[in-house]
Amino acid sequence: MNYKLINMKVFGDERGRLISLEGGRNCPFEIKRVYWIFDTVPNMDRGMHAHKNMEQIIVAMDGACQFILDDGKKRESLWLNRPDIGLYIGKNMWREMKNFSYGCKLMVLASDYYDEREYIRDYNRFLKEVNND
Repeated sequence: MNYKLINMKVFGDERGRLISLEGGRNCPFEIKRVYWIFDTVPNMDRGMHAHKNMEQIIVAMDGACQFILDDGKKRESLWLNRPDIGLYIGKNMWREMKNFSYGCKLMVLASDYYDEREYIRDYNRFLKEVNND
């Protein structure tokens, strides 16, 4: 499975806490795009796609959601619910996001600019591509 949880170094004192992500240092790729997901509701799933070449780090800035990750052979589930834990998702990983807490906020760092051709949005096509069928 081409994913891992990243414990991010937290700096802070009585004024609050801070986490810094730097491309090529504590982020395993050059960051070319940042976006965020917000105003989420529990009964609306998101994701349902894979990226051919793009890598991402996803951070739950507030709230929680469940990720289903699939490499075409195995499916695993995990919860993202802390702003000091990042979820790295590598190439060719199907992802589904479910069970959002109300108002969950996710920040996504991506290794490339938006390109619709980069997406695989059909699960059966994903399975064929990753299993070389």
